[in-house]
Amino acid sequence: MNSARTPLSLFSNPLLLAGALLLAVIQSGCSTSDYTSGGLYSRKYRTVALPIFKNSSQDRAVPFQLADALVKEVESMTPYKVTSEGRADTVLRGTITRVDLQNLSQSLATGLTEEMAFKVTVDFEWIDMRTGKPIISRTGFQSSAVFVASLPNNQPIDLGRFAVAQQMARDIVANLQGEW
Repeated sequence: MNSARTPLSLFSNPLLLAGALLLAVIQSGCSTSDYTSGGLYSRKYRTVALPIFKNSSQDRAVPFQLADALVKEVESMTPYKVTSEGRADTVLRGTITRVDLQNLSQSLATGLTEEMAFKVTVDFEWIDMRTGKPIISRTGFQSSAVFVASLPNNQPIDLGRFAVAQQMARDIVANLQGEW
């Protein structure tokens, strides 16, 4: 019987390998630059104003649901505080340019629509109030959400509208991260 022990290798022990990888990821994520530890949000700004987006579509509920979702997303996911336009470092302005319903699938038995996509297109700008210049500007920015319009689920269109407002808010706030 061989009593010689083999050295412990990272590759032979999955727990050691996972621990080493986790340590490497944690260490690479720590930085003392102009970023917060929670992401790539600039510390240059502290507040943002979020006026209700203008609306060029026929859907009158989307701007209000999007405004509510944006306030919650900015407050929970960024270091910025939402405030009035007169007191803010920045302002996020936009226009809802299009709202569409798209048929995704139909029942083979009845020919009725089963799944639909609620799609919203916006143009927006995040503006530095000190300089008046855009920090970020996007046109034709789209988000969508799927809902089931037919039985047995028969989800109301309001569910699709709510879901797309939430998704659009997440997508817009993700764009507030940048190459500072």
